[in-house]
Amino acid sequence: MRSSVTSDHRRVSASSPGASGWIIGSEGGIGGRLPSSLAGAPPSESKAGVCGVEVGGEVPAGEDVPAGRDVTPGRALHEINATTRIPADRGRIVALCLRLVRSGIGSGDSSLRVSVVDGVGRVPAACRMTLTRRMRALHRSADGREGIGSRKTSQSWVPTLVLGVTLSACGVPDGDASVGAAAAEATVRVGVEVLLSDSLHLVQGKRVGLVTNHTGIYQRAVGQVAGSPRELGSMIDALHEAPDVELVALFGPEHGIRGVAEAGVRIESAVDEQTGVPIHSLYGGTLRPTPEMLESVDVLVFDMQDVGARYYTYVSTMAYAMEAAGDFGIPFIVLDRPNPLGGDAVQGNVLDPEYATFVGLYPVPMRHGMTVGELARMYVGEFGIEVDLHVVPMDGWQRDMTFSDTGLPWVAPSPNMPTFESALAYPGTCLFEGTSLSVGRGTDRAFQWVGAPWLDGPALAESLNAYGLEGVRFEAATFTPTNAGDGKFDGQEVQGVRLVHQDTNYDASKAAVAMLLEAYAMSGDNWAWLQSHFDRLAGTDLLRLGIEAGLGFAALTAAWDEGVVEFEQLRGPYLMY
Repeated sequence: MRSSVTSDHRRVSASSPGASGWIIGSEGGIGGRLPSSLAGAPPSESKAGVCGVEVGGEVPAGEDVPAGRDVTPGRALHEINATTRIPADRGRIVALCLRLVRSGIGSGDSSLRVSVVDGVGRVPAACRMTLTRRMRALHRSADGREGIGSRKTSQSWVPTLVLGVTLSACGVPDGDASVGAAAAEATVRVGVEVLLSDSLHLVQGKRVGLVTNHTGIYQRAVGQVAGSPRELGSMIDALHEAPDVELVALFGPEHGIRGVAEAGVRIESAVDEQTGVPIHSLYGGTLRPTPEMLESVDVLVFDMQDVGARYYTYVSTMAYAMEAAGDFGIPFIVLDRPNPLGGDAVQGNVLDPEYATFVGLYPVPMRHGMTVGELARMYVGEFGIEVDLHVVPMDGWQRDMTFSDTGLPWVAPSPNMPTFESALAYPGTCLFEGTSLSVGRGTDRAFQWVGAPWLDGPALAESLNAYGLEGVRFEAATFTPTNAGDGKFDGQEVQGVRLVHQDTNYDASKAAVAMLLEAYAMSGDNWAWLQSHFDRLAGTDLLRLGIEAGLGFAALTAAWDEGVVEFEQLRGPYLMY
């Protein structure tokens, strides 16, 4: 593989502003400071059972692991929280380093050669990121498009948003005013803010290509006076205006760089009106950057907000862009953003690789609990993408945070993802896109409810609540889709149910199985599968065939928990927070 970013260790004196202990970064560091709660805390001398590296110690790039340290295969190196070492007695030590393969390396070796990848020590001979490409077959989109194509022309981008805008301007419907409200000061700094504040050297002196859309925003102060109001700035404008940075190309995903196109609508290329930079569509004639698009690019940067579900195509765009960058020897930088659903809960079935498409490229669960940066690391380590990868981490995000805990404003990632509530239900209700029922496209609560004209909402809600699913209840609902992008029941009043969460860790994927069973039984001859699309979303045909065969809830979901446990072990070495 082309090596990932090699980082160097450096010591920061306790007198440095806001910093102490060890800091890891590329040529000066990413982030550059310990969290204020940890400033001044000395590194622990305890190994805490780690493999290869002592907590509070260091292994500079290229040095050997001294004899006597534990290098047991299958155990993880415990390192830093993406940017800085967290002392063992002052918070969680997060396993960032790559797992050792269970064969070929033993604890009896007197020393092992170690390099540092993306700020993480690894043993090249055993590191899974050094394996040859796996699962690298060309994936096709739902409509057969491949990773080749031509340029076209169309639209451009939109400007800065002020944090003082009303909630309706952010797409939050009445009744959800607490969801996604802009805070005076966010508790989380996203990757772009870290890049601009102290890691701009990663792109300076380079011609930059940026894969982004309207969610590529960040909070910046208006003026230099303390307490000045804050506004949302555009990542496009920030790179265009940054010193010694040449923004030469923009790349837009599904829904376009403005994020207003409906699902599945092909997007044409264009020129950004404000900067004059060309916008290459990655959801038109091609799904991945072509050689012509990349000919003037020195480094490719990704900055978009994901929703935390397997089906969302922004991470597929990231994967294809990573592959293209790797093919042409171009470094790839991911500016990390929160998983809106949090990082603790992992739920749903794991995709069968035979059903890999653009709406699900890799064997991950419906709700994966990973940030885009963590996914990128796993794509390299487990799924064979070969690229020089660097992840710029967030500052302040923790795994138990949902989006409403971050203090960041909710900007709808796509037209039918208006609120956090919709994203929370999406890992389950998205399955109904492959049926004759509506998921509420064309309403202000898309994916929070499911319905059809022939359903009995109160009866359906009663039968679903009888399942006793934890953390969620079902309410009878009536809604009328207007200009629905899927064309389902446009202008017709439909009955159904709405999911109302009582716990943000409720299992929307299992809730959806119960909803499928009950709606299937109630619909009779009105029921229809959009068979190939449903199976693509489900990542298997077993769910559909099981429902048709009359299997119950327990039988349909029996293998899911085991798959989740295996995935949690797989993802562990790539978690950054």
